[in-house]
Amino acid sequence: MDYSIGEFSKITGLGIHTLRYYEHESLIIPLRNASNRRRYSEKDIAWIAFIKRLKETGMPIKEIKKYAVLRAKGDDTLSERMEMLAQHRKSLNEQIRQLQEHEAKLDEKITFYQQEIKKITDASN
Repeated sequence: MDYSIGEFSKITGLGIHTLRYYEHESLIIPLRNASNRRRYSEKDIAWIAFIKRLKETGMPIKEIKKYAVLRAKGDDTLSERMEMLAQHRKSLNEQIRQLQEHEAKLDEKITFYQQEIKKITDASN
């Protein structure tokens, strides 16, 4: 099954302007019908979902573009794409570690305040 840009926009949750921008940046290359209208496929839906996941996990658009170029070149780039994803995972894991550290410090401060409030409450009773 294939989809018009409007249908594809609704399915993916991306605006038409964004889809055109992605095409301009060669992140996605939709097929064209006889009337030269964009037609998107199920594979395009999966690809956009992956692009969105990369963006949501903090991969810079420049790196996503590099990945897209490699993807377009085919299976000869599988190792390079895997390495890009491994590096991104490493970066993501570091971000998670930092967030967990921040969470632990906030938990310490919350516990401190709970104890101080309890002391004040106990002293006034």
